[in-house]
Amino acid sequence: MSTRLDLLRWQFDLTWSLAELHLDRLEPADFRWEPAAHCWTVRHEADGTWVPDWMETEPEPVPVPTIAWITWHIGWWWTVAIDHVAGRPPRDRTEIGWPGDGEPAVDWLRGLRGEWLAYLDRITDADLAAPAPFPWPDSLEYTVAQMIAWVNAELMKNVAEIGQLRLLRAATAD
Repeated sequence: MSTRLDLLRWQFDLTWSLAELHLDRLEPADFRWEPAAHCWTVRHEADGTWVPDWMETEPEPVPVPTIAWITWHIGWWWTVAIDHVAGRPPRDRTEIGWPGDGEPAVDWLRGLRGEWLAYLDRITDADLAAPAPFPWPDSLEYTVAQMIAWVNAELMKNVAEIGQLRLLRAATAD
């Protein structure tokens, strides 16, 4: 690795390869499987939209998320991160729609990956020192390098959650 950007890109590519292991194996029924009575998911509204369970203050105990909820969560934070780096006004959480079970959700995440890669392909190592407004909106002490590292870490955590839920569902199938 010759630069910090090379290292961050390598870490992202590694994390995404782990994501693909699970995304390729997900079935539509995996998405809204509820692993516990106390869980967060996305719910189909009468108008055809999907609405995620949400509370401004995380409840105690924290609900177990479904794969649907996790994929919406990834799509939400990644869309907002891309809005920031693209210079667009960041969308509100309620403006980020989930496309649905199976292929629509997987295609959405792969599309966000493409947008993120376009960003990573055009920045320079020197750009990494610039202040980053996301995910710390009230702080200018964090850099673009830290934002990219945060995206990598958050994606890795969410991919691990998807993987565990997928494996748990398979292990407990009738």
